[in-house]
Amino acid sequence: NLGLGEGAPLIGSPFAWPHSKMPNELFASMAGMVFVKANGASFTSTTYPKLAVLYPGLKLPDLRGEFIRGWDDGRGIDSSRSLLSSQDDMFKSHNHRFINEYGTPTDKIIAYTDENNENAEANNVNGLRAWTYIFMENTGGNETRPRNIAFNYILRAA
Repeated sequence: NLGLGEGAPLIGSPFAWPHSKMPNELFASMAGMVFVKANGASFTSTTYPKLAVLYPGLKLPDLRGEFIRGWDDGRGIDSSRSLLSSQDDMFKSHNHRFINEYGTPTDKIIAYTDENNENAEANNVNGLRAWTYIFMENTGGNETRPRNIAFNYILRAA
């Protein structure tokens, strides 16, 4: 018996939940089920034997502030991953090119400035001089993230 009566979620499968109370606290039909937050807490196989089959390390995934990503499973998009592994954030490698005085991108610029002067004198390899302003300031926040809406990630434990 998988306990799928009345659309009940599978044991161990995290899902987004839009309320601070657990489903069994809101719906009488789910009163016999146990739900827990996906908050990294440890548990025992005695208390939740079916959950222990899915999480043999006896620790819930900690999904607070995290996004779930589908496992690659041989597709080749993210092939170094294993199931239930986590990743740190990363930016794709990119460049910010300097546009010279003629408006064409160039890689042959030597630019310098000091902390009191925003002017940068630039010389290209051919010896032509150009004066310009270069502004390389940080923008944005302290993380990279897509737009999102906050939900609790919970899972059925029993």
